[in-house]
Amino acid sequence: MKKMLAILPMVVSILMSLSSAVYGGDVHLAVAASLKEVVNELSDNFARKHPSANFKKNYGGSGALAKQTESGAPADIFISANTEWMDYLKGKGMLDDKSVDTLTYNVLVFVGQPELKVSGLHDVARLGKVAIGSPKSVPAGEYALTALKKAGIYQQLEHRLVMAKDVRECLLYADRGEVEGAFVYRTDALLVAKRARILFTVPQEYYPRVTYPMALTKNGANNLEAAAFYAYLHTDEARSVLKKFGFLAR
Repeated sequence: MKKMLAILPMVVSILMSLSSAVYGGDVHLAVAASLKEVVNELSDNFARKHPSANFKKNYGGSGALAKQTESGAPADIFISANTEWMDYLKGKGMLDDKSVDTLTYNVLVFVGQPELKVSGLHDVARLGKVAIGSPKSVPAGEYALTALKKAGIYQQLEHRLVMAKDVRECLLYADRGEVEGAFVYRTDALLVAKRARILFTVPQEYYPRVTYPMALTKNGANNLEAAAFYAYLHTDEARSVLKKFGFLAR
């Protein structure tokens, strides 16, 4: 609640200053892959009310997106799946610092074929191939790696881990049966999985809370449509859409 109260003046300021912002019909979004479906719906809802907005979306691993943004890829709004990559771009001077806020939260789960007899972290140690997102660029992989190390089973699994470029590829490996299981977000498993099922939820004490920070880039802060969409992401309507897709309220 304190965070919401702190951010409200900034959102109000954005809304009041839109008339003086530079018009930019194209809104470039750099968004963590696990948010694809919900951001598609949020942007579609916004575009129905703001037909001049033309969204250009780039979904992928948060680290890869941050590096692309740093290298000059167009991005008006950056939404990461952890705070590390948001802090990285902030440190590079790429963001409108006062706009950094939390969009939503998620939880980490382990998925596999329904017949697989796995009910907790220590059961994973006896499996063959297990997929995680590459921890260097994929927050879901970093969360998974932290959980494996804290559970004391990383060394047993180290040479059986299959690294994926983002959380969706990780889920795909499990869905196709190319690995015995995979660590993904609960929303991915509920929204996208065809054959793989949630076998257990990773206890929260094993890893930091899955947090999705968002921010306007410095370019985005001067784009009327981007600033308006950023403000829209704080509305009750946006929160309802996030909840519908299984994300946790901020």
